[in-house]
Amino acid sequence: MQIMIVDSAALAVRTLGDARLDSPLAPLLDARRATQHYFNESDRVLYDDTLGMVTARGVTVDQLPGFEPAGPRRRIFFDPSKTRVAIVTCGGLCPGMNDVIRGLVLELTTHYGVNRIYGFRNGYQGFVASYGRDVVELTGESVTGIDEMGGTILGTSRGEQDPEEIVDCLERMSINVLFVVGGDGTMRGALRIAKVVEQRRERIAVVGIPKTIDNDIPYTDQSFGFQTAYSAAAESIRTAHVEALAAPNGVSLVKLMGRHSGFIACYAALAKNDADFVLIPEVPFALDGPDGLFAHLRAKVKHRGHAVVVVAEGAGQEHVEGDPDVRDASGNAKLRDIGTFLKARILDDFEAHGDEINMRYFDPSYSIRSVKANAHDSVYCLRLAHAAVHAAMAGRTEMVVGRWHGRFVHIPMALAISSRNDVDPHGDLWTTVLEATGQPVTFGAPAR
Repeated sequence: MQIMIVDSAALAVRTLGDARLDSPLAPLLDARRATQHYFNESDRVLYDDTLGMVTARGVTVDQLPGFEPAGPRRRIFFDPSKTRVAIVTCGGLCPGMNDVIRGLVLELTTHYGVNRIYGFRNGYQGFVASYGRDVVELTGESVTGIDEMGGTILGTSRGEQDPEEIVDCLERMSINVLFVVGGDGTMRGALRIAKVVEQRRERIAVVGIPKTIDNDIPYTDQSFGFQTAYSAAAESIRTAHVEALAAPNGVSLVKLMGRHSGFIACYAALAKNDADFVLIPEVPFALDGPDGLFAHLRAKVKHRGHAVVVVAEGAGQEHVEGDPDVRDASGNAKLRDIGTFLKARILDDFEAHGDEINMRYFDPSYSIRSVKANAHDSVYCLRLAHAAVHAAMAGRTEMVVGRWHGRFVHIPMALAISSRNDVDPHGDLWTTVLEATGQPVTFGAPAR
């Protein structure tokens, strides 16, 4: 069981040194007392949250692994009046990136008094001299209203850059803290930067705010932007259902984002509950034969007169022709287009069986990731930004902020990129999807 390989050592967060300065937030902390909603900075958030998991470890209570809690500290490492901060956003767009930028800047300036904050343009390219990207000075005034816009005011890019060159830039500009907003590839780059910083014996904090609408970052309840993304995706399913209902033998196919994890497809389908079939990367499926997808789809249309199929972009890759070894700029395998493939195959299958079909195809991917954050994600982004600032000012480094079992925590970067969060075919989420859709447990394919 994977839970057993995570121990206390894996959850330890690195620090740059002793925190010897009084925090400007100390008076706020002095006014608080421990409750079930607040606990001391020396406490731990237990990794295990069920009796079975705790019992399986076979250790005493004080040996149970736990995350370091996020939040302000009474003592900090950096002198705010002398601290220079860099912020960079990398990878694909995601709702809430501007909210995070704004949250970082306002917390740094308003509560810590840090006034030298620089935004680096177009991801890690912004640190490399040969690209010639400009640097933006960020202030409370310059980030006013950016949370009302999708995307990121700093721009972004994909692809690995030389960490030595990036640290050279940080040193030239006397940067003390680097905040990195991005997905797993971005965090791998951030970890390499942190290692170069450590090798050079520099005292530069590298703190990540993990981002992906696919919700595939491990050791955090949800990634920011995910709720906005599946809410927008649910509207596409609603539209698809209306279209399918309006035509005889109407079939709507909706392709949603989800390279390796089918969370958006699952949650969007549950939010509207109009999908008849949900196909995700974690659960293999057959297309042909009496137990395949096509046979079940024809039966559904014959029985109800219409059907809605939702497919995650990474599902069914074994069925689509193409080179699985082709990579994009971030090093990810380039996916073959399961959406257009299924559309063509469904049309061919209905024709081969002499059945009428009116097909509608929807691919809202880019419109989903480019929208502004909804209210839930805006709050979440702000709280993550605050947690990141508190961690960095206290001298934490080589870590990301996240939320575990509802509490904000510090997660070592190495752990955050060590695996991928995905839908458990044996878990309660997938069970709920099967209940909501009524689709068979498998389409003639062995379960993983």
